[in-house]
Amino acid sequence: MANPGYGKRSTPNQRPGTPQDFALLPTRERYVAGFIDHLPEGAAMSVKQLAKQLPLYGQQAVSTALTALSVAGHLRRVRCPVGAGEEMRWVFRTFWSRTARDNEWWTTYLAAETATQAAGPEPEAATPPPPWVPDEEPPPAPEDPGPGQGPESAAVPQQRTPDQAPDAEPAPPDPDTAPAAPQAPVAGPSTAYLALAHLGRNDHRLALSADDCAALEAQAAEWLARGVSVDYLTSALTAGLPTKVDSPVGLLRRRLNDKMPPRLPTEDTAPDSPAPTARRVLMECTDCGRPGPPEAFPDGLCRPCREAHGRGSAQVPDHPTEAADIKARMNNIRDLLRTV
Repeated sequence: MANPGYGKRSTPNQRPGTPQDFALLPTRERYVAGFIDHLPEGAAMSVKQLAKQLPLYGQQAVSTALTALSVAGHLRRVRCPVGAGEEMRWVFRTFWSRTARDNEWWTTYLAAETATQAAGPEPEAATPPPPWVPDEEPPPAPEDPGPGQGPESAAVPQQRTPDQAPDAEPAPPDPDTAPAAPQAPVAGPSTAYLALAHLGRNDHRLALSADDCAALEAQAAEWLARGVSVDYLTSALTAGLPTKVDSPVGLLRRRLNDKMPPRLPTEDTAPDSPAPTARRVLMECTDCGRPGPPEAFPDGLCRPCREAHGRGSAQVPDHPTEAADIKARMNNIRDLLRTV
């Protein structure tokens, strides 16, 4: 898949693939386009990755072919932000279309992608149960009372107790028959306790007893309360251990005190937090990689690369007769040099 970047993204509404999809392209561009069209979704499409998998052409030839495919309307390269705040990073993607598109179509499509990035992921709708799952049956309705019975007839009549003497004391309850008091459910070990208990399982030098875990549980819970994960706590306590640990509980108590992480303020308490930036999809020049808005890159190329590409396509190769004249003139010069 596309960890390095330029992951393939297929555009919608493409015609079905046929052997004549890229018949109007030159041989090299047709070869590269056919290979890209069969790549799976998300596959790496950088010049270096494609050149590794195409034995007939090198990086320069693949780069020139991608530029030609961009001009033909088959691909556009973009970069878009992922994440938020200090963890935001830019990812690179290549939108591919088997059907050649014009500049207006690409500008509209990338504008829709920008709106999708700004709106964020849509909430998932509730998935209906499969057809083979039976519907829940409604609770049974209460039975209608008989004609001679009313609503009060279903009540259990009160039983009479034998009369007791006024000075008789009530008998004490039998301890065997007395109902037991409800017991509160026993709470399981905390996350901090389990993290300390697993240290000895992962490294025998940090084996702790149950009393040691209970003694260090409050300090480990303070770490977790400051926003760190269990993996961060474990790596901080196990990094750089000496070869022999005489007192695991003493070493861990010292590390829990000395390496206590700072308490970071939450996002709600920060008064001067900057406003979230708009997530806009920026197009890249297929040739030089310069970023910019989609409307500034007709054919997927910036202005300098587009002018260079136009000059290169306007150059007419030498006529065969001119090349033959040059060859004959050079042979004549060599003959003259031999006679001197």
